[in-house]
Amino acid sequence: MLKRSAPTRPRQPPAGYFDLQVNGFAGVDFQQENLKARDLRKAVTALHAHGTRRILLTLITDSIDRLCAKLANLEVILLQHPDLAQTVVGYHLEGPYLLPEPGYHGAHNPRWMHAPSLREFERLWQAARGRIHLVTLAPEWPGSPRFIRQLVAKGVRVAIGHSNASADQIDAAIAAGLSLCTHLGNGVPLQLDRHDNVIQRLLARDELFAAFIPDGHHLPPHVLRNFVRAKPRDKVLFTTDCMAAAGAPPGRYRLGSLLTVAGADGIVRQPGEKRYFAASSLTMDAAAANVIAMTGLLPSQALAACSSRVAAYLGF
Repeated sequence: MLKRSAPTRPRQPPAGYFDLQVNGFAGVDFQQENLKARDLRKAVTALHAHGTRRILLTLITDSIDRLCAKLANLEVILLQHPDLAQTVVGYHLEGPYLLPEPGYHGAHNPRWMHAPSLREFERLWQAARGRIHLVTLAPEWPGSPRFIRQLVAKGVRVAIGHSNASADQIDAAIAAGLSLCTHLGNGVPLQLDRHDNVIQRLLARDELFAAFIPDGHHLPPHVLRNFVRAKPRDKVLFTTDCMAAAGAPPGRYRLGSLLTVAGADGIVRQPGEKRYFAASSLTMDAAAANVIAMTGLLPSQALAACSSRVAAYLGF
């Protein structure tokens, strides 16, 4: 049985879970420009209750001005409340350098998507006081290899996601320092060529770490099991890619400018949408339990992929 929450939890790792993609939690949407310290504390307290001790707070595609404003606001909060900074250890920028084509852009607003810009990133870097640890992009944009090299030189990890990059474009990105696949198997159209598609291209690249969402919806259990088998064991990571509905009851929640509905089954969609998801309501304790149930990994292997291996990959 899939677990939206985890009434029977696996033994938690000593340092707690480390989730590299958290868009919101416990009714709190991290995408709001006016996020308050009390709201962030509510989310952090709820994350701790589910065993998650460290996260990369994730900001999704928006205008550069608004992303900078959000980062600056968060940094004010974290400077004033250093205990919260022990959990919010940095940021994951998922966009705006993603592919704006239907099916690939997912719940992100394609209006703001464009080729990567080092000048823009420097603005974001300054607003975040150098605490951006992960950037997800589509490396088929012109100038991506140079952009990736510059970010890696700063110690930033760079991931591919919401992309339809060719094999040659993936090669160039890896040579520049690309190291991770963000929520591999998602952020793509429902129908693809059965052989020549970006999922197959990335599964074949043993150089790349791969993060998967183990909620049983983003990847059905048999798909998750196959994908995990396809990657070297030490390159497998798990994340929730959760939003405000995680750690909260079913209902309506914001994800930036989007209104979403979280059903009793844990699936989060925009109202009226029947096919595509809008992030997840998964918690990391439930994720770890699902990984053990779905993939055949030993509990110690599953927990490492939800905690210590994530920390090691990010350089913590």
